[in-house]
Amino acid sequence: MIRAWFISASLIAAPCLAQVAPAPPEPAAAPAPAPAQPKAWSTMSPQQQQLLKSFQGKWDSLPAERQQALAKGSQRWLSMTPEQRSSAQQRFTQWRAMPPEQRQQLRQRWQQFKSLPPEQQQRVRDSFNRFRQMPPERRTELRRQWRQMSPEQRHRVVQHAQRPPPPRRNPR
Repeated sequence: MIRAWFISASLIAAPCLAQVAPAPPEPAAAPAPAPAQPKAWSTMSPQQQQLLKSFQGKWDSLPAERQQALAKGSQRWLSMTPEQRSSAQQRFTQWRAMPPEQRQQLRQRWQQFKSLPPEQQQRVRDSFNRFRQMPPERRTELRRQWRQMSPEQRHRVVQHAQRPPPPRRNPR
């Protein structure tokens, strides 16, 4: 129960992690990826072209990276269910309503998350899912407790949550 609280609290800590926890070490320099190749308008499906029709007149003047991102995004959109599309539209609306500073903070946190080892990323995902499954009153209480903690207490909670769980012993 205590561990669940620590993990849940660490998820609530996301807005403060950048201020409390040290930044992850810089990853080893990887070879630079090959530059993106331009995506020809004619190579996209009619459905993708319909989705991106507002870009048609200026498509050739877009940077290759932007063309690739738009083509990939349109393909992903076409593969979504109506429920997934609705959810994505809601998230996009929320994103657009955020102040630029908050969006930048979220981008940085996303990069921090992506720099974690895969096992740690999975632990964060699992913790987040457990937190979301809690009753709203419990989540509210955990958020209240988090806000009342000092930065040092928050740091200890995050450090504790980042440790792997102890191995389970077989009952005999």
